[in-house]
Amino acid sequence: MDALRVFVVLGLVFFHSGLVFAPDDDFYVKNAQTTDAVTVLAGFGVVWAMPMLFLIAGLGSRHSIRRRGPARFTRERLLRLGVPLVFATVVLCPLPQWLRLRAADAGYEESYWRFWPRFLTVRLEAADFPFVLDGEHFETGHLWFVVLLLAFSLLLAPVAAPLAAWSQPLWQAVERRPALLLLPAVPLAAINAFLGMEEGFAGWNRWAYLVFFLFGYALADDARVRAALRRLAVPVGVAGLVLFAGSAPGFLALDDPFTEWGPFALVTRAVFGAAGWCWVMAVLGLLDRPREAAPPSRAMMYLGLAALPLYVLHQPVVVALAYGVVGWSAPIVVEYAVIVTGSLAVILALYEFVVRRTRLTRFLFGMRPAPPDALSS
Repeated sequence: MDALRVFVVLGLVFFHSGLVFAPDDDFYVKNAQTTDAVTVLAGFGVVWAMPMLFLIAGLGSRHSIRRRGPARFTRERLLRLGVPLVFATVVLCPLPQWLRLRAADAGYEESYWRFWPRFLTVRLEAADFPFVLDGEHFETGHLWFVVLLLAFSLLLAPVAAPLAAWSQPLWQAVERRPALLLLPAVPLAAINAFLGMEEGFAGWNRWAYLVFFLFGYALADDARVRAALRRLAVPVGVAGLVLFAGSAPGFLALDDPFTEWGPFALVTRAVFGAAGWCWVMAVLGLLDRPREAAPPSRAMMYLGLAALPLYVLHQPVVVALAYGVVGWSAPIVVEYAVIVTGSLAVILALYEFVVRRTRLTRFLFGMRPAPPDALSS
């Protein structure tokens, strides 16, 4: 789980760097030359990566509630997610929006410090829950993941005990009929089809992520489920590939496949939702191999602790570097490589030399306090 979380978080640097060169995405900074290859390749990540993060978060929540209880779990989530959410929204999120304005209009000369209070001018929009703040320039940007994760955690706490109890007979049935693990594909297909998909949330409907989160909580490292996943991994993976390919014609042919209400659009979104569940189940089953427990490597321990700070840091860094690179007269592959390698170097350096070094910065980025000797090591 730690390895998957780190893989997805670092993979977002590659993903968002690619959007700079995508012809059909409204990313903050766009290159003059684009390529359809980005759209195709991005689809392979969209279908499973963020759903996997929510499922892993749900599984981790089960262990956290088991140790702390619902009340302490709620407090811990508010600190570890709420604090970095507020801090990064105020300090980091205005930068990409300001660079978007500068990239779109060569005559835009407003300084960052004049733009910053305009970014923070907001109003309440309760109908868009949990994104209850809105404004002309305000956005949570890539922190939508943190907003949803915090909201889901707070919704989970009051029902954690009955949900855990409800899952036990289900997993007993899964032991006899592994195909029952495919049932979540039904609500996922229905949510995407009838509520629509949301481009701003990596292509999924926000409430589809709640399904992944809750099933991650219910899975809770159950040995029977893991055995069933290993048995189903290959056929479910093949089914996921077929379903994903089946959704492609709709995304390519429809004017707005995310929200249109025609039969073709509804089927396209439903098939994509089912494909996403199959991909997540297949990845978990293929990577899970029974073996003697081995301690994690030092690199994995380091990156596992860094996952949330790296996520919070990555998009402003990618956008800032892309803003300086897109004016180059260089091939796309060269510009892309510079943005990716530069962004990885900067976010890792910021984490190592700024975030993890002091108690204050660790707190602001959702990390637990470290022993005094660890802060300087």
